[in-house]
Amino acid sequence: MVYSVKLPISQVKNHVRLKIYFPQFNSKTMKITILSGSVRQERQSHRVAEHLQRQLTAKNIETDLIDLAETRLPVYGDPESDDHSAVIRDIGQRLGKADALILVTPEYHGSFSGVLKNALDYYWAEFARKPIAVAAASSGRMGGINASVQLQHVILSLGAYPLPLKLLVPEVPRAFDESGELVNERTQRSVQKFLDELLWFSGALVHHQKSGVAIT
Repeated sequence: MVYSVKLPISQVKNHVRLKIYFPQFNSKTMKITILSGSVRQERQSHRVAEHLQRQLTAKNIETDLIDLAETRLPVYGDPESDDHSAVIRDIGQRLGKADALILVTPEYHGSFSGVLKNALDYYWAEFARKPIAVAAASSGRMGGINASVQLQHVILSLGAYPLPLKLLVPEVPRAFDESGELVNERTQRSVQKFLDELLWFSGALVHHQKSGVAIT
């Protein structure tokens, strides 16, 4: 596979074309897990998670959508968490099987959701050295940008690799119709670019990890 990069004329005296070679990697062999981080009854960000799953499925990518509203975790550190050990273990196993992940969050008071942070606190090895993308949604025009930036910092603290490109969905209640279909054309284009970047980024990293080539 060959990627060509053209440098701006202002940066070089003569035209330069760089060719970067990557081995062929079939992204369809990957599994991408989506973690939906909202439990509110009127939640809108979950529509984003469902749309991403449909788009990945259409590309023949294996997906797993973990809905924290359906598989609720107790507050991390609560003594009663032992009563939910089966749920904690099940989510951990599902996360562990993922080659890459997408974290989907609403923006609450300028940050990502507490329920998502609580879920992240339960796990570490399941995220380590994996590519993780962030999708954020808000009812305002900024699309959850503050939540997305903060969440990327948390991903680094998990020992994982955040996808530089974020998916931001502004005015999310109007971005979808009553059936849950994405109707905003600008957001549709953003989703495709976001997924293309994720598949390229994840494919490059997963291919290297599965090739067994050591870095010294």
